[in-house]
Amino acid sequence: MSAARRVRTRQPVGDWEDALVTGNGRQGALVHSTAERVRLTLCHERLFLPVTEPLPAPATASLLPELRELLRRGRSREAAERITAFAAREHPGYADTRWIDPLVGAAVLSFVPRGHRPGSVTRACDLDSGLVTEELPDGTVHRAFASRSDDAVVVELASPLGLDGTLRLTALEEAPPVPMEVVREAGPGLLTLRADFPERPPGGLSGYTVTCVVRAEGGRVGAGGEGLDLRGVRRLRLVARVRVDGFPAPETGSPEDFTGALERHRAVHGDLMSRFRLELEGGSARPDALGEDLLAAGPAPDLIARLVDAGRYAIISSCGDLPPTLQGVWSGTYDPPWRSGYTFDGNLPSAVAALHATGTPELMTGLFDLLDGMADDLADNARRLYGCRGILLPAHASTSGRHNHFGPEWCLTCWTAGAAWMSRLYWDHYSHTRDRAFLRERALPFLTAAAEFHEDFLTDEGFSPSYSPENTPGDGDGQAAVNATMDVAAVRDLVRNLLRAHRALGVPGSRRWARLGARLPGYRVAPGGELAEWAGPAGPTGQSERHAHRHASHLYPLWYETDPALASPRLRAAAVAAVRARLAWWRGQESDEMAFGLVQLGLAAANLGLAAEAHETLSLLATRYWRPTLVPTHNRGSLFNVDIGGGFPAVAAAMLARSAEGRLDLLPALPREWASGRVEGLRARGGVVVDLLEWSGGRAHARLRAVEPRETVVVLPGGERRKAALVPERTLSLQFTVVAGEESNRFEISRATPLAGG
Repeated sequence: MSAARRVRTRQPVGDWEDALVTGNGRQGALVHSTAERVRLTLCHERLFLPVTEPLPAPATASLLPELRELLRRGRSREAAERITAFAAREHPGYADTRWIDPLVGAAVLSFVPRGHRPGSVTRACDLDSGLVTEELPDGTVHRAFASRSDDAVVVELASPLGLDGTLRLTALEEAPPVPMEVVREAGPGLLTLRADFPERPPGGLSGYTVTCVVRAEGGRVGAGGEGLDLRGVRRLRLVARVRVDGFPAPETGSPEDFTGALERHRAVHGDLMSRFRLELEGGSARPDALGEDLLAAGPAPDLIARLVDAGRYAIISSCGDLPPTLQGVWSGTYDPPWRSGYTFDGNLPSAVAALHATGTPELMTGLFDLLDGMADDLADNARRLYGCRGILLPAHASTSGRHNHFGPEWCLTCWTAGAAWMSRLYWDHYSHTRDRAFLRERALPFLTAAAEFHEDFLTDEGFSPSYSPENTPGDGDGQAAVNATMDVAAVRDLVRNLLRAHRALGVPGSRRWARLGARLPGYRVAPGGELAEWAGPAGPTGQSERHAHRHASHLYPLWYETDPALASPRLRAAAVAAVRARLAWWRGQESDEMAFGLVQLGLAAANLGLAAEAHETLSLLATRYWRPTLVPTHNRGSLFNVDIGGGFPAVAAAMLARSAEGRLDLLPALPREWASGRVEGLRARGGVVVDLLEWSGGRAHARLRAVEPRETVVVLPGGERRKAALVPERTLSLQFTVVAGEESNRFEISRATPLAGG
């Protein structure tokens, strides 16, 4: 096992947020023991506490002319208040902001010894297997992993002195916000916990069951109250499973052997981890360094590479039948921040941002299944909120796709870019895998429905209402806006991808999308020279820039395939200025929360070839938003959150390869700090695979192939272009010169593929 794939820490555990994590996508465990207590919090991806009735979106379509008139007059706040007042009259449940059902922990499995030796606990996680190991001061060794092959959390406790104490399976220690009936049982070889929700809202979860099969070697095990009493046990093996009502579980047995179960799991999980590897500055200089020491030393290349691994591990461990929530598959509370769930206006796209580029496209299936399963709700949102065909995605969701989370300040019903944004992920899945069945059966229907909404919604003036996530124009009194650049960019992107999908499949009907593209507004340069966050004024309100903000939604045209409009030197310069203006704010102390905003900046900087700025985003992320466990956070040092688990490796990958259909740029944003390095397993659009890319001493070597025969233009640092005929069966080797830290592979884009009308 490479040292770069291991995490170690002796940082004391405060609560579940200090845990090491293991997960198989469906189930997970937070491992957070102390010298006094071995403790695992068991989790399940579908365990959303039934707290709130998922009301349908309010029927505000009749308000649309009035809302647009208010926005023409620059009365943003009044427009948002009008929506919430109308909704509250329609249903009293809208009198206050409605929240989604929260992702919660299922149970706590704990062993409390009768006596303990004070001292620190050494904790480690093998990222290639998901095995978490804890060594207690008294010599007890605790190992646990969440098995993909057996769909269970498998645990082993061993002590040279014998295990003496109580083993329990309990609910979370805090009080739940809704009535919850819990029954616990302890019998020979088995602990169970059954939880029911007798006062659940319509459609809410009825309950769940946790079982823990117990096998002991040596000593005695007896039932004692609601737990098991252990005396002199040499080794204890446990198999824990969470089963959520209404969702079938995979057919699996109960693994008898810890080592065998671990090897079966390692074969699956290890394959996912092994598909991508980044080494910087010759690899790890301190293979056994503690996480707390690595973070304290600053953003050295070794730390960057380790965090790429740690981030990928968190996301891989969170991808099951569903995509990662804000907290992945894990929760140790009944009240997680923002109720966890799926936040589509920034967080979730960051979490999945590296899955294609790092060679694990199959892990995107959970997101597509989630979205396709919400189809009826998304169509209902479009009809009720705006009287439109097609689909409208909420900003925040968990157990339904209903658009019911909004208020007078966070006027989220004004955000209409969500389905267009998700359409990019459908297209990218095809672009990386070349799976035409997916393109025909799943991607094209979703893209079509997203575009149908905008066919109906778009006016001669553009997007109204509009919303640049969570930001307010500098001269505005509210977040409701007109022509947010994100809306313009996402729908321009949607139209381009629809046109390409029709061509790839030979499907007629693309002219309507060209007509939609011709109706879209263009971009605007703000008076300060930056790419504007709003593409025009809203009546008397100029919608001026506000750079002191955590999102960078106006940089959407630089996150994926760069919008051809930015081939304009004027717009490119404006985009560079926008990146630098927002990054200047992030350098300050005020910029505390929402780490994924730096991911948005980093992706844009990498696409522009701004090596120093892209590296700075990684440096800020590396030094502010990771715990000693190398589990990421939402705020500086606080709030367990996996958004940048995907975003961090995505930025690193974008600095090493920039791709579009038919084109691959190698080392477009290589910083001086990465004077030598090696990456294996980069995936690019067009089905291109970079099996190897290594550089040192000003020279670089790449080995390329493709998942299907194709011609690709490879752009090297300095701008040299080479046409490459790539095939799956053999690799093409390239040797070339590179100078780290220079803007030698400058941003440029072909003018040959413009958006119709754009």
